Amino acid sequence: MRRRWWWILAAAVIVGVPVAWYLGSPLVLNRVVDEAAVVGAGELRGTFGGADDFHQGSGTAVIVRTGAQRILRFEEFRVTNGPDLYVYLAEHAQPRSRQDVAQGYLSLGKLKGNVGAQNYEIPPETDLAKYRSVVIYCQPFHVVFATAALEAAQ
Repeated sequence: MRRRWWWILAAAVIVGVPVAWYLGSPLVLNRVVDEAAVVGAGELRGTFGGADDFHQGSGTAVIVRTGAQRILRFEEFRVTNGPDLYVYLAEHAQPRSRQDVAQGYLSLGKLKGNVGAQNYEIPPETDLAKYRSVVIYCQPFHVVFATAALEAAQ
């Protein structure tokens, strides 16, 4: 009986430690990005805020037109880190839940880093008039980490 208990404990440690690291390490490790600024005319702009007391965000989201191409640019950006965070353009102005995001969104890909300046290409056929916010979204847990409501740039 005593041997079986040790095998169960060993199996729990072998499985539990990697799972705990995958889920917990983003809370203490930052991925810093510093991509070059994009030169062009700013079309839309928003300021990031957190989705709740735990998931915080700050900085600016700017959609910049450079010729025929449009780029979503994050400046002075910081968000609570987490597993598998993605960048979405969302139809909802201030999404706070999975249901709000599900009203309509366009994924621009995986978040490059939770800190720093970064750029994301927007597909040329995208109708920006239907998207009202930028969302940092955790896909595995369907949690909104931060949002920036978009307004015309001045």
